[in-house]
Amino acid sequence: MFAYMTVQEAAIKWNISERRIQTLCSENRIEGIVRLRRVWLIPKNAKKPADGRFKANRKKNGVETL
Repeated sequence: MFAYMTVQEAAIKWNISERRIQTLCSENRIEGIVRLRRVWLIPKNAKKPADGRFKANRKKNGVETL
């Protein structure tokens, strides 16, 4: 069996809302996601993406990105 988790499992693991996980999936910010009809499948080893809503998380290699 493949090693995927649901949106609900990712929300508990990363301590963020299910709706935020769905938004991250629709914006392709989580690597390796798969969508089967109405269900998002997220790899169990996927890392929580940095929250770009905060300035400290927007910096990449010392350069601020928007």
